[in-house]
Amino acid sequence: MKIECVLEKLQKILPVVERITGKNLTLNVLSSILVIASGKTLKMRATNLDIGIEVELPAKIEKEGVVAVRGATLNELLSNLNEKTVVLESIGDNLSVKTSTNASTVKCYPYGDFPTIPLISGNFCFEIDSKKFLSGMKSVCFSSSVSDIKPEISSVYIYPDNEDLVFVATDSFRLAEKKIKIKNLPDFHGLLVPYKNVVEMIRVLDLADGGVRVCFNKNQISISYDGVYLTSRLIDGVFPDYKQIIPKEHTTEAVLLKQDLINALKINNIFLDKFNQIYLSLNPKEKAFSVSAKSGEVGETSANISAALKGEEVGVNLNYRFLFDVFQSVSSDSVSILFLGPSKPIIINGVGDTSFTYLVMPLNR
Repeated sequence: MKIECVLEKLQKILPVVERITGKNLTLNVLSSILVIASGKTLKMRATNLDIGIEVELPAKIEKEGVVAVRGATLNELLSNLNEKTVVLESIGDNLSVKTSTNASTVKCYPYGDFPTIPLISGNFCFEIDSKKFLSGMKSVCFSSSVSDIKPEISSVYIYPDNEDLVFVATDSFRLAEKKIKIKNLPDFHGLLVPYKNVVEMIRVLDLADGGVRVCFNKNQISISYDGVYLTSRLIDGVFPDYKQIIPKEHTTEAVLLKQDLINALKINNIFLDKFNQIYLSLNPKEKAFSVSAKSGEVGETSANISAALKGEEVGVNLNYRFLFDVFQSVSSDSVSILFLGPSKPIIINGVGDTSFTYLVMPLNR
């Protein structure tokens, strides 16, 4: 194998491909990237058996061939080169990497045992703007459980609802839901995408510009665009019936500037106790909204925030991080916080944005 390729293109996509290689696995070939030179293109494949990727790039192919090279080594090497082009050539059991100023040799693995990447086809496919799909994933994934004890909640749940593609995630302490408008959406049962694979999907979608094609079957989901093909295992399980826990009524509402609340929370972060506990207190009659925290070791603080309030007086203890995390998903300048009563959940929405809903359970201590 001998190819010449634009170095910048490799440096852009290789870190994403390398992250999908297997880590700490006994099968060495899974820690490698399969490099295939054929026709007029260079293909790079990586998989950890849970998620897989294939990327196709234009290249000058002088000699066709296949090698499997350790992904971390190749990525680190190429990221530190500063040339326009790079020449990759297989010499025996090694891969030669040359530029006008550098020559390196990287050991290769036998590529015969490299697993295939599942190719998904069928009727269950749809097109969607990459930024919309990315928004759906990013808006909710932080609420997924990071533990694999309950796989169905260590995931992002995706399902159709009329002309909405709905993304949901929960760790049982909080829940995030994001609705994306999409036409010609096929009717299908919900998909459970593992959280750790969603993180890699987001990295791949960050590089997309334009539409992506999403296909799926009972066991796999794939995303493809512009020479990039990514596939992930799906979880076989049932997502909780979350709609029944989202209240339809509330006792108190506060509307305030998102940045004012963020600033107050940052100060409260200094004074958190071991439970990361903050206290929200509202008194609509006194037009008072405050955020406070108290630590036996550090001290205490209280911040008053200007807000439009209506309803009953209420106070609730919350986990600081669970509240702070939501602001990455709220695009509006103002937020609406709905209170259901003392020691009950709160609901957060962006003002004027009905596509995103966030529910946080209280800390009853």
